[in-house]
Amino acid sequence: DNHRAMFATYSISKIAGERVCMFAARQFGIPTTIARLCVPYGEYGGWPYFHLMMMRNGAPIEVHPERPNYYNLLHVEDCIEKVPRLLATATPEVTLTNFAGSPRVSIEEWCGYMGELTGLKPRYVDNPTAFGSLCTDLTRMRELVGDTRVDWHAGIRGMIAALAPELLAGGPNRSPA
Repeated sequence: DNHRAMFATYSISKIAGERVCMFAARQFGIPTTIARLCVPYGEYGGWPYFHLMMMRNGAPIEVHPERPNYYNLLHVEDCIEKVPRLLATATPEVTLTNFAGSPRVSIEEWCGYMGELTGLKPRYVDNPTAFGSLCTDLTRMRELVGDTRVDWHAGIRGMIAALAPELLAGGPNRSPA
């Protein structure tokens, strides 16, 4: 359970929640879709935004030593577009799918890109208990709702523009690198 170091009950809570939903769907004939969310982000924040704030404050970003640390960023616009389509796939037998951004991107890549945009430098610290790579199998999601559309570069830039516009390179109040 690679989430234990940061969120002690995260994984077991998700597993328990899924099981309750599956039971209720089958027991009471309720059409259900379970979409296992990967790394959501966008103009309201997300994990990349936490990393940006860590970079801004000079705080170390813990990464698993087996680099690169890959994930599938899911932009809020893709969530909004895909959720109604996921709900339309619901059945009492339960439709189960991963729900993540189509491209795989590493923490090191998105922090590096945020550094290019802001002039801030990520400082990584290896920690074997940090979340390791989690490349999500998107086969089922693609069958149900297709690929996501928001390019992660555009999504990261939009996130910074919305939440910390002063950090964009050339901004008048950008924190020093």
